[in-house]
Amino acid sequence: MRLLRVPYHLDDRLDPFDPGVPADAEITADLPPGDPWARMAVLYERVAGAVRSGPAVVASGDCTTALGVLAGLQRAGRDPSIVWLDGHADFHTVDTTTSGYLGGFPLALAVGRGDLALPAALGLRPVPEHRAVLVDARDTDPGEHALLADSAVVRVQLADLTAAVPDGDLYVHVDVDVCTPAEVPDLLYPAAGGVRVDELLTAVRALVATGRVGAIGLAATWQHRTPARPEHVALVRGLLAAAG
Repeated sequence: MRLLRVPYHLDDRLDPFDPGVPADAEITADLPPGDPWARMAVLYERVAGAVRSGPAVVASGDCTTALGVLAGLQRAGRDPSIVWLDGHADFHTVDTTTSGYLGGFPLALAVGRGDLALPAALGLRPVPEHRAVLVDARDTDPGEHALLADSAVVRVQLADLTAAVPDGDLYVHVDVDVCTPAEVPDLLYPAAGGVRVDELLTAVRALVATGRVGAIGLAATWQHRTPARPEHVALVRGLLAAAG
């Protein structure tokens, strides 16, 4: 798969942004002033257009870029299910968030919950909740607990993923904080516990082997103050090798 580099955290340009290996293309946009959701819509329109042209690993500094990737897959005629590997649930809405952090919203938005202005701007159709699998998500907030309990989103641990892979085309989302901070240091939002890097890569290889993966989202959620650390480089190289 191609590696597409999206050097942003939400609507903020990251400089440096180092995913660890050279990218095949970089996606940027002149973002208008004002509302962050409207600014991200401009950027993710570019992401959707790039993903529409063929399979890709899309690396950015957060998880919201997934909305552009999903929109691109739908524009390409795919009907993607979601496998969301993350140390956090990313299942907040404006009514549940206590921090207001927009990076905590994308999985909820992808399945049609919350303020859908950004998905609507991208023409993104909600993914049915029963076709979204949330893997690990060991650090969740009380507001998310209630939303998830009221949803059909499937929650599993990585060891149980094989039996829970949804039908149809797949969008595989990997936030690197699904891994233990002992192996992936310098994370923005580290969560105690987590899976080993080799376990993650084995799971991604198995998903790719189904022949149903249309795109992989890589949320490189480490501190981008300096070039990627050796641990980050090894993870990204392993993910690209698993993607084929």
